[in-house]
Amino acid sequence: MSVLLDAQYVEYELANEKYALIISDVYEIIKMQKVTPVHNSKPYLEGIINLRGKIVPVINLHKRFGLNNYTVTKSTRIVVVKSRDEMVGIVVDRVNQVIKFLEIQPPPEMVAGINGDYFEGIGITDEGVVSILKIDKVLYEA
Repeated sequence: MSVLLDAQYVEYELANEKYALIISDVYEIIKMQKVTPVHNSKPYLEGIINLRGKIVPVINLHKRFGLNNYTVTKSTRIVVVKSRDEMVGIVVDRVNQVIKFLEIQPPPEMVAGINGDYFEGIGITDEGVVSILKIDKVLYEA
């Protein structure tokens, strides 16, 4: 997938930084719910949820990116994305809005202390910059 300037993106927050996913990757956004742990799984796999009869794995991006001080609040959401024909939930601190970018720059080597390979690019808005997540890389690569 490449970044598209005229596409819409869902902007969300993680540890006070702004990130975005292209809206076509987002299946739905739900409130945080009880996640059933899966033993002997990757450390960032929070567990699984039952989404209307479908079992969906839930990834904790805080753990995935090594961000500390993670706490669930009433703003915490699970963004259910569709990637490689699979549904996967990602836990985010808050979903802000749907946005379009004025400009998209290539990602730097590091974004807020996270390896730049996890990002498609940096989107420029009137309010500042937003890091665009490369969802396949985050979900499937070590």
